[in-house]
Amino acid sequence: MEYFIGAVLALAVSVFATFAGFDRDRAFYPTVLIVVASYYGLFAVIGGGDKALAIESGVLALFVLASIFGFKRNLWIVAAALAGHGIFDIFHDHLISNAGVPAWWPMFCMTYDVTAGAYLAWRLKLSKPVA
Repeated sequence: MEYFIGAVLALAVSVFATFAGFDRDRAFYPTVLIVVASYYGLFAVIGGGDKALAIESGVLALFVLASIFGFKRNLWIVAAALAGHGIFDIFHDHLISNAGVPAWWPMFCMTYDVTAGAYLAWRLKLSKPVA
């Protein structure tokens, strides 16, 4: 169910952004990337793990840098970073001990991230209105 909800929600948000015109602005998907990457920090705060928060903040910084670089240079970087965050979700529990992460989150977030990244890539390839 986590996979289904992640995919449906990512498509709903992305399609809504297209029809509303939000994704005509180059900043939309870089902002989405920063938001989705920040949740692990929130979970570290909820779980009360100072070490987890420090590590999650470092990882977040990498995705923020990718977001900025992609915003300034090429939105394909943002599409790849969204998909990359989805891959990170698969391995997160093996890399970082974060007691605040709900059991269902990695599957949901992985599906959301990969779907949003694929949608952005499709939009970039199709017509470049967000480039």
